[in-house]
Amino acid sequence: MHAESCPTCLKPEHLCVCEAVEPIDNDVFLLILQHPQEKREILGTAQITHLQFKNSAVKVGLSWSNLKRILGREVDYKRWGVLYLGPVKPDGKGAKPEVAVVDKAGTPQKDSDMVLTDLEGVIVLDGTWSQAKTLWWRNPWLLKCRRIVLHPQFRSLYGQARKEPRRESVSSLEAGAFLLSRLEADPTILDRALKPFSLLLKKLRAPRPRPRPMQAAQPAGEMPVEMPVEAVAEAPVDAKPDTGGAE
Repeated sequence: MHAESCPTCLKPEHLCVCEAVEPIDNDVFLLILQHPQEKREILGTAQITHLQFKNSAVKVGLSWSNLKRILGREVDYKRWGVLYLGPVKPDGKGAKPEVAVVDKAGTPQKDSDMVLTDLEGVIVLDGTWSQAKTLWWRNPWLLKCRRIVLHPQFRSLYGQARKEPRRESVSSLEAGAFLLSRLEADPTILDRALKPFSLLLKKLRAPRPRPRPMQAAQPAGEMPVEMPVEAVAEAPVDAKPDTGGAE
């Protein structure tokens, strides 16, 4: 029998994280494109991300004709960014910026800061590494968006719970929250957004209480079995209950 799921966070009831959800007002729109197979993943964070950011949406599928079809309005692709799956090259100073707009070769653009400041929305591809690549190649209109690469200095909360292909790989929630915290110049966004994710991992690692076994119903008219007289006689008269050493 499948466990019942929460209709809001979509997690099994024993892993519900709604109590930790605190929606954040964000100016830059956050769009999560989720691979259909990722929707069944217990550790997935797409729905949590949507719940945590008021100005956001989740779309499940493999391909869409264009961004206008998803949003239902006209868009300027130059004001939309997509988290790019490729590597980023060091800048002229030999360092990798935490957030950068790159060209097709993965080289940070000189006007990166100005582009980031003018963004209307960002797109996160949600799924495993291979699933995200599928979404990338099946939606060629993504090539019209600004390519954004993240190089966060923190490790994902996933830890050993879910293997990631790269050290800097993080969940969709962590990626979106980290990016928005930089775009909106509010470092507190990251920690605030991750509270439901932390709760999910805590509940996942906690042992689940085992259900108490059901006692078989006694047939009608049948008397309960009594302890034999010999067993009663053998019990010590001055026996005390076990108190764990407490007197």
